[in-house]
Amino acid sequence: MTVIVVGRTTSSMPITTESTFAVGAALLDTLARRDLDGIAACLAPSVRFRALLPSRDVDLVGPDGVVAEFRRWFGSPDDRFELVDASVAGIGPRLHLRWVVRMSDAAGSRLVEQDAFLDADGPHITTMRLLCSGFVTENRSEP
Repeated sequence: MTVIVVGRTTSSMPITTESTFAVGAALLDTLARRDLDGIAACLAPSVRFRALLPSRDVDLVGPDGVVAEFRRWFGSPDDRFELVDASVAGIGPRLHLRWVVRMSDAAGSRLVEQDAFLDADGPHITTMRLLCSGFVTENRSEP
């Protein structure tokens, strides 16, 4: 897995802080380890989570609901989980995280890409807006 960290700024835009990058990196680390309960430690008690998914829109407040969504996507004990790619970028005071996950079982592999825009206060995410590609079947040719 490759994680790319990039910061962007203009003279009139505040710079993303180190603590914001740290909480983004912590979220990606817990995801890479598939520590779905650990995601809650990255979230403020009143975190606002909005997600645009292929099948529905999500609008939640609080870590429990956010963790439940991640568990719905990545928590199946029958699937092999792999964080294939991830990146972190600052855009003004906001953070942009992007990741690609592969879920595999006996029937084959599926990929999903998600982009999240985060606001943080110290070590906790206060808002997360997520866009999801939905799972797509991966066509991998065997040698």
